[in-house]
Amino acid sequence: MDDEDVPSPWRIETERNYNTTDSDRELRYLTYRHESDDLRVKVAPASLEGDSHPGYALTTTSYPGLELSETKPVRTVLTFDRCNRIALEFMQLFSARYDGPGTLEEALEYARRRTADHR
Repeated sequence: MDDEDVPSPWRIETERNYNTTDSDRELRYLTYRHESDDLRVKVAPASLEGDSHPGYALTTTSYPGLELSETKPVRTVLTFDRCNRIALEFMQLFSARYDGPGTLEEALEYARRRTADHR
């Protein structure tokens, strides 16, 4: 993925492809960072998040690198591509609310509600 594919005001922070020792399948790991540095969005194998569920987990970390940082799950889906599409939607929703009158917490909750799995 290129930074051109990432919604403004986001950038790709980390992008990795790797194989595990117990599988021939290639796994992907991708983190995005908001230009304010207040939020990181991560798309990673669910097993890295301590989940026994197969697939990919979308998580957010508010104020990454600071003592008051907080990581929260958003959604877990089966494929990387689906999880990344949800991440891109999440980032657009977050930005629309955060760049306006909302606080970080309000923007996070708004985007999380709109991208949550409502079964």
